[in-house]
Amino acid sequence: MGRFSRLGNDLYEGRTSVDFVGKRWLWYTISGLIVVLAVGGLWFKGLNLGIEFKGGDQYTVSVATSQVTQQNVDRIREAVAATGVPAADNPTVTTSGNHAILVTTESLSGSQTQKVTGAIARTMHIDAKTKISSEEIGPSWGSQVANRAATGLAVFIVLVILAMWAYFREWKMSVAAVVALAHDIVITVGFYALSGFEVTPATVTGFLTILGYSLYDTVVVFDKVRENTRHLRQARRSYAELANLAVNQTLVRSINTSIVALLPVAALLYCGVFVLGSGDLKDLALALFVGMIAGAYSSIFIATPLLAQMKMHEKEITAQAARARARARRDADRYADVPVFTEGMPVEDEPGARRLPAGEEDEDAPVAAVRVTPRRPDASGSGRTLPTNKAPVRESGAAKRNQPTRQPRSKRGK
Repeated sequence: MGRFSRLGNDLYEGRTSVDFVGKRWLWYTISGLIVVLAVGGLWFKGLNLGIEFKGGDQYTVSVATSQVTQQNVDRIREAVAATGVPAADNPTVTTSGNHAILVTTESLSGSQTQKVTGAIARTMHIDAKTKISSEEIGPSWGSQVANRAATGLAVFIVLVILAMWAYFREWKMSVAAVVALAHDIVITVGFYALSGFEVTPATVTGFLTILGYSLYDTVVVFDKVRENTRHLRQARRSYAELANLAVNQTLVRSINTSIVALLPVAALLYCGVFVLGSGDLKDLALALFVGMIAGAYSSIFIATPLLAQMKMHEKEITAQAARARARARRDADRYADVPVFTEGMPVEDEPGARRLPAGEEDEDAPVAAVRVTPRRPDASGSGRTLPTNKAPVRESGAAKRNQPTRQPRSKRGK
């Protein structure tokens, strides 16, 4: 922990730095590949919508704890698919806690429902009337949830743009934040498509929750960027370097915040998957877990590099970058501004060279002495030469006068 603390201090002071802004195309490429993979999953596989969105029948099979196993789940799935009912040829069978197994199919008629419940009862050797309960769910409620979620997402994005513009007075920060939000949503939704996890209303709630988390982390980094670039004209670094410094200064904080936030979500996900089984808790925790990881990544690797790239084309930022490069060259080599020798440049004396009057040669000198042009006398009164006397120096008439003394008045003249 001590080494990690020192690393955080070095990152904050600028002694150690990770070039997030300079290597932005690397991060863009990585994110682009992930986004393409997510969009491909959505296009080719699609989302596994839950029964709340597409409607259907759900059967709850109450069994002993010892019978809630993956083997029985597979047996029930095969038995339901073998009933010959077209709407039940691909059922969804999952465990629910320690005492129940859930079977989900498309909407069935009364006779088809009896076939399905009979197949489940024969497979598990239970009474269908007392151990199996069925519930028919229509798709209207799920469609209402989806529509309201889409409306809430649109309103949220508009409010984010306005709030960030009002706080930072910079519309480019709003654009970068919205791009990071879209990045997080696409990756999270694509993960659900690729993994085949069921999308339920709790999943939609998780999608909306991760937006706030991602925005919070991005605002923290942007606030540090604004603090570093407040006096940009007097700074010795360019805007991109100051933005990169802001990311490094908040890096340890972002990592710590993400870990602290992911730990309870991971605990909820474990309980939802291994303890409670299929349910709203698992769907909510899974969306939060994936979205928080994507949000932490986008706030560091996407939002700030994108902001710096959009600001690079501004006239003031370009001029400041040129000044910063000039100052860096001057600080690196203090003699970089010394002019290079050219023809016609006055020649100064070499160290140890003997000055010769004009028109004389030193034949005994092993190396040619430096030819020096006689120097023009300095102007009188400059402290270097005395003016020529116009008359001989004689005693002044004021020399015989009494000169003032420092004696007190009572003793003067005595």
